[in-house]
Amino acid sequence: MLRSQKLREVNAQGDSLRLGTGWNIQDLAKPQVLVESVFGDSHPGSYHLDRLAEAAKIGVYEKGGKPGVFTVTDMCDGIAMAHDGMNYSLVSREIIAAMVEIHAMASPYDAMVLISSCDKSIPAHLIALARTDMPGLHVCGGSMMPGPGYMSSEKLYECGNQVLKGEMSQEDLLYHQNHACPTCGACQFMGTASTMQVMSEALGMSLPGNALMPAVTNKITQTANRAGRQAMELLERGIRPSHILTREAFENAIMVHAAVSGSTNATLHLPAIARELGISLDPKVFDEIHRKIPVLVSLKTSGKWPTELLWYAGGVPAVMMEIRDFLHLDALTVTGKTVGENLADLEARGFFRETTSFLVNFGLTRGDIIHSVDKPYRPGGGLAVLTGSLAPEGAVVKHAAVDPKMHRYVGPARPFNSEEEAVAAILDGRVKPGDVVIIRYEGPQGAGMPEMLKTTEAIYTNPGLVATTALVTDGRFSGASRGPCIGHVSPEAAAGGPIALVEEGDLISIDIPNRSLEVVGVAGENKSPAEVAAVLGERRARWQRPQDKAPKGILGLFSRLAASPMKGAYME
Repeated sequence: MLRSQKLREVNAQGDSLRLGTGWNIQDLAKPQVLVESVFGDSHPGSYHLDRLAEAAKIGVYEKGGKPGVFTVTDMCDGIAMAHDGMNYSLVSREIIAAMVEIHAMASPYDAMVLISSCDKSIPAHLIALARTDMPGLHVCGGSMMPGPGYMSSEKLYECGNQVLKGEMSQEDLLYHQNHACPTCGACQFMGTASTMQVMSEALGMSLPGNALMPAVTNKITQTANRAGRQAMELLERGIRPSHILTREAFENAIMVHAAVSGSTNATLHLPAIARELGISLDPKVFDEIHRKIPVLVSLKTSGKWPTELLWYAGGVPAVMMEIRDFLHLDALTVTGKTVGENLADLEARGFFRETTSFLVNFGLTRGDIIHSVDKPYRPGGGLAVLTGSLAPEGAVVKHAAVDPKMHRYVGPARPFNSEEEAVAAILDGRVKPGDVVIIRYEGPQGAGMPEMLKTTEAIYTNPGLVATTALVTDGRFSGASRGPCIGHVSPEAAAGGPIALVEEGDLISIDIPNRSLEVVGVAGENKSPAEVAAVLGERRARWQRPQDKAPKGILGLFSRLAASPMKGAYME
């Protein structure tokens, strides 16, 4: 018996309350499907999701179900950037997941369709699907159209700095502001929003071809409608997320992540999703897979093309076709078919011919956007996991966006206890070429783990620092981040990790090819590992954890319960 019908047997009041919201008597006996989106005025990635929810709702009706529409709006990391609002970003993932769980279980519903576009809402929805293990699927909200000259919103950080320096007029800034976000949808670069759309589809939890669809097209509305119908089929066939989200599915997703050079934030989100199913994703899995899968696409911000063009080139399915010899083609998906069967079906019905026909408008071919494994855009995946005396549990770097001259590097530490202090020092010229900027107490327990995009842009847009100065932090980065930046350092400073013990002038060694991040000297002098360990031990004996930055409210709760970044930074 369906969960909704069991409720009716024990709670007659529930039927009456539903009738009070406009249901009719016949609706009560139908399978009940939660249709939940993050629709709201928060940002372009969520503004249009009401129409996708309406399309999914119609799809549920078409297959004989009764939809219930709910909304928990997400926040925008771009709007939260450069102020304390960013501290709420990662915790919003936990709260959205919890609210979907509450909506699904308190009613209760029989199946669900979850609709989102961006950084924390997509992993939140996937966590909720895994946690409830209720038949259902995710709908990706698609990609924003690029502005003139493939302009995208991350350009505004550089423009803002140019205005402050007198290098750009307010009129030119206004032009960029007016054209960088011309439509709804996720930002046009391979940031965390686009990355997580790709991950949703690669995991098998979204319909094939859904990720990065242009958000203004009728194709995405049709996909949402199909998702509503597909939720009913999943319910009828008893296919649950635990049947789809297997270890093989996560390995497939990480392979696709390598091929598109996705955001480092996936190393936070995929383990958090996997945990709900009792699957442990060790950070080394990301590193091992990225070593064997090369980067196949040149996507903004570290590359050339906006994400919309990846969809026109065939999207995630086309990327999967290129790496199919590595994939687990027998992994089940929300279509009820395997990855291999989906790819064959797409080929047979002309999906690739249809999408690539749009590339004629740009004078491009599929091969211009998606390279082959034999002739990749960059050899080796886009991400590496580093370990060593500075990061015993690990740290993450998107080395595809790092100047090769910085792949092996030793420099003096310039530690700061907040991003604001570091940015001020960079803009004031107090950070010199060759320095290793350390930003600490910005991890999950320290400050909620905000993004450091303001810092990375300050370094990247400074010609004297971009190829000479590294950033190491226990915070995280935007998927739009560029340049030599290493994040997620674990254990974090607030947990007493070695990054809390670094002092001015300590020598920091970064060795990406050998995957190491070490303290190799003190006060500018090289020391043996044993000598460094002794010095750090002495400092640890004197160390005291600073007062919490967020002692109360939801941030206080998150800081007390957050797991290590390398485990997924979920609330334990």
